[in-house]
Amino acid sequence: MDRKNTSPQGETARVLTEFLEVAVNCIVFLKGFYPPAAFERRRYMNVVVQKARHPQLADYIHSATSNLLPFVQKGLVERVNVTFYDKEHIPLEKFVFKIDVNQSYNSKVEESDIGFALRAFLIKLTVAKPATKPLPPSSGWEITAYFRALPQGSSKEKEAQLWIPTDTKQWLQPPDITPIKSMSSQPLKVQLYLEHPNPCEPKKLEE
Repeated sequence: MDRKNTSPQGETARVLTEFLEVAVNCIVFLKGFYPPAAFERRRYMNVVVQKARHPQLADYIHSATSNLLPFVQKGLVERVNVTFYDKEHIPLEKFVFKIDVNQSYNSKVEESDIGFALRAFLIKLTVAKPATKPLPPSSGWEITAYFRALPQGSSKEKEAQLWIPTDTKQWLQPPDITPIKSMSSQPLKVQLYLEHPNPCEPKKLEE
């Protein structure tokens, strides 16, 4: 990508998807889903973070987040979730990144400004464990993207086919929400919060 000729939305999407890759690594480490030895300490935006060492795990996180770039740039992605579920594919906990890239913003975007704002999310994640809940045996996790609209155009439609429908069931009741961090600047708005099942949630969920 020629960064000199990149649009504000393109530069924002590049920084955001790079951040999401780091954040997902940190979330999976935070949940203790894999042994600590499966990760290594790195520094990103001058914050100590954890990065997956296993090639398949690292590749899954990298490909899932980086492939979102063209859709984030066009403002098509509404949310990116890291969902943890039980052996029946019933969601137990969701880390939700709600994002909005202003499509009408035309001024220059400074990577350092966006990076500084996103850095605060990584710091918050390092102390977010008390707000989370333990996972039962045989649980799993996945990265899920929610689109505002279906991508248009042959190339975008082909890229969108890389994303497949999730098998994870949906809650029937509004979830309990725990805010973690938010930012609002131009051209990017991001909210990060936790979702847990409502206490009134029925045990049997819809597909």
